[in-house]
Amino acid sequence: MKIGIMQPYFFPYLGYWQLIKAVDEYVVYDDVTYIKGGWINRNNILLNGKKHLITIPLEGSSSFKNINEISLTKNLKLKQKILKTLEMCYKKAPYYENIMPIIKNLIMKNENIAMLNYHSIMAINEYLGISTKIHLSSKIKKDETLKGQEKVIHINQILGSDIYYNAIGGRELYDTNSFRKNGLKLCFLEMVVKEYKQYNNEFIPYLSIIDVLMFNSVDNVNQLLDQYNIKEGKGEL
Repeated sequence: MKIGIMQPYFFPYLGYWQLIKAVDEYVVYDDVTYIKGGWINRNNILLNGKKHLITIPLEGSSSFKNINEISLTKNLKLKQKILKTLEMCYKKAPYYENIMPIIKNLIMKNENIAMLNYHSIMAINEYLGISTKIHLSSKIKKDETLKGQEKVIHINQILGSDIYYNAIGGRELYDTNSFRKNGLKLCFLEMVVKEYKQYNNEFIPYLSIIDVLMFNSVDNVNQLLDQYNIKEGKGEL
């Protein structure tokens, strides 16, 4: 069985969803330390043909707290500002009417950044017909004294995995031999960039999944989700 584990990002890029679709079960790593300046509460969208960073404000964010301990802003005007920006950017996109109500519902209903990001995974998976089983890390009974790679291996063992998939960006973080000694094959998913039409602009890759969904049908998105390479981890064979 293949397992993937990633932190809950704010409407992350296509490669994040490729990982979700590629595995049998996926763990949303919500009970790890929040890191400022990451992708937990921000992402890039398309504005006037250029990459534009949007950020949803948080309350009480701290590197001494876990992601699931941090609230979204209670200022509705700030949430509405995010939605207005998205409307301005994508109002004329072909699938705006399908996608915007989903995003609006998620942003306005959720009060915790981890739950917003978790619920966005569930909602978009449903929209795309992705059947991967999703776990919240905080709901898994595990040894909380473990850290880093050891904790990831531990979660795999609890869920009965024999193959661990991670995004290609984490290739330097893990040791193949450590996983092998624990009965796990370590693999990394590398996204293959395929262009799609973004109005009549020059194509900009690696934007939020919001951009992909606004410009592509469900069938087209699923075709894009299947465009990746799998590479084995580094280490002695």
